[in-house]
Amino acid sequence: MQPAASDRETIRNASRLVMTTLLYTHPVCQDHDMGEWHPEAPARLKAILKRLNGDEFAALDRREAPKASFREVERVHAPFYVEAIFENIPQRGHVHLDPDTAVNSASGEAALRAVGGICAAVDAVVKGEADNAFCAVRPPGHHAESSAAMGFCLFNNVAIAAEHARHAHGLERVAVVDFDVHHGNGTQNHFFRYRDLFYASSHQWPCYPGTGMEHETGVFHNICNVQLRPNSGSEEFRRAYGERILPALRKFKPDMILISAGFDAHIRDPLAQLRVQTEDFVWLTQELMEIGAGECAGRVVSTLEGGYDLTALSESVAAHVKVMMGS
Repeated sequence: MQPAASDRETIRNASRLVMTTLLYTHPVCQDHDMGEWHPEAPARLKAILKRLNGDEFAALDRREAPKASFREVERVHAPFYVEAIFENIPQRGHVHLDPDTAVNSASGEAALRAVGGICAAVDAVVKGEADNAFCAVRPPGHHAESSAAMGFCLFNNVAIAAEHARHAHGLERVAVVDFDVHHGNGTQNHFFRYRDLFYASSHQWPCYPGTGMEHETGVFHNICNVQLRPNSGSEEFRRAYGERILPALRKFKPDMILISAGFDAHIRDPLAQLRVQTEDFVWLTQELMEIGAGECAGRVVSTLEGGYDLTALSESVAAHVKVMMGS
């Protein structure tokens, strides 16, 4: 049951207070490179960090993303796969792991920093060092399967963070909300059989990777997929969340909310055909922060996934982080 209108307004006002927000990143995440042609390029992170260096973000607590341990990564990924990733890291040039996903000499460390950043963010938020956190890291993660790289992703950052929250901090119920335009097949597949993990995704259909049908609800009805037809815009996007995903998230009653923050549903993004506006990401972030304030003491950690128009991406990330900061 949703909170009464007066209670919702109290929660919303509380979520608008100035927050302590952490920003995790690392320079090596800009050194990971899959080739000049590739849309998941270092320029993405450079554009984001340039935008977040503005005076309006002076209050961000900026921290260096540490390296994850293999033990943390292997909570989601098969040990032989983790070993294979590092065996394929070249000293120079590129090695392709699938037609869309390649590695260079910096990719192994970047992948460990991406995982380590979100796990450190979970640590800090659970311990009360900050209210919430955003991880400006790459490579992204939500397509990575237990034993396969795909869709620009090496390790499933957000799934590993969910398991870290449960194993390192004893949180019982962890939710991931994924608004990337592409379905997070890897995250769903890991969560599918766990009662205390919840995954929700809005994504274009049909579109890569071809998963995320609405009848895929998980063994314990812990999966909520909403498919959006090409050219869907603000109305359809907000309805997907207002009528389906947010009520399901409230019903789950999470101890922590993790966000797979992909901004490639934006109207200006070149890799898909949705027509979501920056203001829609603002609205959704406000809604997620409200639920976080009401259900899990504001414990919200967001990590970067997709988004390939540099202006739309940096603008949308800035808007997302502003809401997290309470400004």
